Amino acid sequence: MRKKRYSFFALLLVAIMLLVSGCSSFDKEASTNSSQADHKSGEKKILRTNNSEEPGSLHPGLAEGTHDSWVLNHVFEGLTVKSPKGEILPGMAKSWESSEDGLTWTFHLKEGMKWSNGDPLTAKDFEYAWKYVLNPETGSVYSYQLYYLKGAEDYNAGKAGEEAVGVKALDSQTLEVTLSQPTPYFIDLTSFYTYYPINKKVQEENPDWYKNGDTYVSNGPFKLTEWKHKEKIVLEKNDLYYDKDKINLDGVELSIIVDGNTAWQMYKSGDFDLLTEKSLPPDVTGKLIADKDPEMHNGPDLATYYLSINTKVKPFNNPKIRKALSMTINRQEIVEHVAQGGQKPAFSLVPPGILDVNGDFQENAGELIQEDVKAAKALFEEGLKEEGLKKLPPFVYLYNTDEKHKAIGETIQESWRKNLGIEMTLENVEQQVKLDRQKTGDYVVSRSGWIGDYVDPMTFLDLFLSDASYNDPKWGNKEYDELIQLAKTSDDTAIRMDAMHKAEEILMDESPIIPIFFYTKPHVYKPNVTGIYTLINDYPSFKYADIE
Repeated sequence: MRKKRYSFFALLLVAIMLLVSGCSSFDKEASTNSSQADHKSGEKKILRTNNSEEPGSLHPGLAEGTHDSWVLNHVFEGLTVKSPKGEILPGMAKSWESSEDGLTWTFHLKEGMKWSNGDPLTAKDFEYAWKYVLNPETGSVYSYQLYYLKGAEDYNAGKAGEEAVGVKALDSQTLEVTLSQPTPYFIDLTSFYTYYPINKKVQEENPDWYKNGDTYVSNGPFKLTEWKHKEKIVLEKNDLYYDKDKINLDGVELSIIVDGNTAWQMYKSGDFDLLTEKSLPPDVTGKLIADKDPEMHNGPDLATYYLSINTKVKPFNNPKIRKALSMTINRQEIVEHVAQGGQKPAFSLVPPGILDVNGDFQENAGELIQEDVKAAKALFEEGLKEEGLKKLPPFVYLYNTDEKHKAIGETIQESWRKNLGIEMTLENVEQQVKLDRQKTGDYVVSRSGWIGDYVDPMTFLDLFLSDASYNDPKWGNKEYDELIQLAKTSDDTAIRMDAMHKAEEILMDESPIIPIFFYTKPHVYKPNVTGIYTLINDYPSFKYADIE
């Protein structure tokens, strides 16, 4: 079998898609509304921030949201990592190679890698972790991200045994992966948290190891030592990490405070060193950006804010009704006066930042949604008539507790009331409760959002395959499924991109989801904090942060 070898320098083509990172800042001498934290010489360097939501799970195989992944991405590491500029670099693997047909990948692990408890980390831990995700008894909602492996989908569906899955530890340092078809973004996926290893011995001896700090075992630059549920998470520098000399912080304390106003006041008083967009009230974000405050940093985000509509609930099964809802929302008003973070109105699902055959995929797609109240009213009436209704029954708009989400919901509520005579109430719940209710279909309209797991349109579009685990609208379209399958199996970039453009047009026309805006990544940190960087599809990283 002919093989082609890859060093991280040979992956610059992939890295181009990742180079857009949000490291920009505004030029102003000093912030007048904050108090710099006092970190005296000789004291431990502890970065204090806010996670904003209680994690649903801090197990790589069970996690499913940013309230999980922000922590996981600092305490675990996969076969590859991404540099501050988005380049794909060796992580646990020192090198890798693929067969000429792109189906077989062989990863060679670095020697002497250890878990935070001192156990040796081996290729078997990767094989075990990936098969754990795919085991139907695990119930991982992210199992589909491993379907690129040969036999993975059949094993997950109970149609084959785990021996059919295309991942095998050839020895303690060598992992062989066999794909079902060439996947241009596979190497990108190996840095994603569902592909992280887990300690086989620890998992088998204590299946609940990931629920508490005193039993937590990981392999990243930090280790989790304390988790006071719904209060705070404490991380410490992992001295067994192979690159520990580049880790400047002694630890990180992540509070779990849902209310953005409270978090902002704590930042101003010096109790926090860094806050992400989720912990900043929209009006505060807007003012900091307008004032060009030097503590405000922003950049693009490979993410879309949208509404999910349960198509199994009548009359929302009617695409005319769903499309009319989309056409009456004033997205520019929302980004300018409510979100206030420099977001871009979304008239399609896939955000900017992904290369097409020529140019940017989102720019080439154009506006697939037309805001037109008059046309929306006519379409709405047609849909109601088809469903034998004169008026849409009252329903509930579900969102996770957050002032920004509430304000956006209220804006949409008023728009639908004014333009379509709709009676809608808002209900807020915890993030994990919202996710669980979406999965079970216990909702009508729900606030949703998605950050790309890798830099390809597929990370957004395969969410809405008929049988996809994240197809919360419970929508299905045969032609859409066929186009996505074509894009998944073709190794011709032009064919792939064309198929995904056509699929996105179908999705927007039938409107099981309603895109609102493309996220940005506003975040603040104190002047004495350095080394923070943001990848296009991740929260600000404090891996290489320092406190002066």
